[in-house]
Amino acid sequence: MKQLRYFIYWMLCIILFVACQNDNKQPAIGLTTNKTVTAQDILGNPDYLAISYGGYRKTSRDVQPTLEELKEDLKILYAMDIRILRTYNVQLAQAANLIKAISELKEEDATFEMYVMLGAWIDCLNAWTEYPPDHDIESAQNSLEIDRAVSLAQQYPDIVKIIAVGNEAMVKWATAYYVQPDIILKWVNHLQGLKVEGKLDKDLWITSSDNFASWGGGDHQYHVPALTALINAVDYLSVHTYPMHDTHYNPVFWGVFGNENENNTLDKIDAAMQRAQQYAEQQIDSVKNYMQHIGVIKPVHIGETGWASAAHEFYGANGSKATDEYKEALYYDLMRTWTKEKGMSCFYFEAFDEPWKDPVNAGGSENHFGLFTVDGKAKFALWDKVDQDVFKGLSRGGNPVTKTHNGNKESLLNEVALPPSKGRVSVN
Repeated sequence: MKQLRYFIYWMLCIILFVACQNDNKQPAIGLTTNKTVTAQDILGNPDYLAISYGGYRKTSRDVQPTLEELKEDLKILYAMDIRILRTYNVQLAQAANLIKAISELKEEDATFEMYVMLGAWIDCLNAWTEYPPDHDIESAQNSLEIDRAVSLAQQYPDIVKIIAVGNEAMVKWATAYYVQPDIILKWVNHLQGLKVEGKLDKDLWITSSDNFASWGGGDHQYHVPALTALINAVDYLSVHTYPMHDTHYNPVFWGVFGNENENNTLDKIDAAMQRAQQYAEQQIDSVKNYMQHIGVIKPVHIGETGWASAAHEFYGANGSKATDEYKEALYYDLMRTWTKEKGMSCFYFEAFDEPWKDPVNAGGSENHFGLFTVDGKAKFALWDKVDQDVFKGLSRGGNPVTKTHNGNKESLLNEVALPPSKGRVSVN
């Protein structure tokens, strides 16, 4: 009996030892799903934060970010729990090099996990030329752009999980290049067909990323049969909403209303930003309501939304007084909180400031949508991450990640402008 007890004891020890060894050999969380994780798994998943990313550091896209610069940015974004990046075109080297950089980081570090929503730029005949754009006919470049996107998705199925056909390519105010929805539909159907044929991963999701109005949430001019067909064809709707722009163009929600005038300055601003978030929510709901009207049920995620930290034009001190780091931080937190509660992904626009967007106007709002400055300073929205040492040891262009305003909140608040005082609030 004594020998039997010793035998059982040692067998249990061996079993426990083997179990421990097997546990130690398990890959890090996420790695086991790296090759099989799908868009459906990550979109709307709070563990996979999304962001829009370009990475351009100069005043012209002629200067492409290098592989090492892309890796610098990837490490910074990974540290703040970003796991999905959205790109915009494959005409230039940026997107292909970004995916290559992700692939190399995965080889260097088995725990590194990052996915891409790959944008294929679509525009009309004569877009960006001296000739009048023809919005009913597409550019000959579109087929080449789709081919490049397909090639990258085939080469890197473990990274490219979504292809977006066009960026704000259907909205009518994009007068330089917009196309009719039947052109977007053509390419969405083409990509869906490649999935059926086995030439693209069957779990790759196809969408178009466009303004809420283009998805049926706005004017009736968008409510055409081709849009209904497109909504049926995509795997989900990638919808843009920009309350910041409407602080100038449609400021029904923007200002200090009624009894709010009795509050202190920051409370007034907080109330205005909460209404801005509610305004964004209404625009997303308008798309969902249109889908319901045409009898379609599809996931909806935010393909773009953001708030600039500075502006010299419509949104600055001489305009709607909307842009500063404090308001940007409030909007970022409000949108992250709301989309998490609703199970939506939010490709927040954007990761880093990109000075090429308005190169002749350094103070233009388009240059200041980043959560980081070009030289790698974390804006107010991310000061808490700096305090938590999330970016310890990381840098951009040789500059360690530090806070803007040298971390002086009083200095930051000195730049905050109060929205205009109004009468009764006109939105719920």
